[in-house]
Amino acid sequence: MDQPRDREDETGDLLSTLEVIEAQPLATRADAYDALHDTLARRLEATPGTPS
Repeated sequence: MDQPRDREDETGDLLSTLEVIEAQPLATRADAYDALHDTLARRLEATPGTPS
């Protein structure tokens, strides 16, 4: 199970990544958001789920 500190670090990393993307010219943001989506989707799929 993740420790609260680990989740805070991940949140901070995500926010930093979003800030970098938002600072890019509009024409390049879509590719950056697409790459971020792929990264987050892979991370989500790799995380053990909880049974419903």
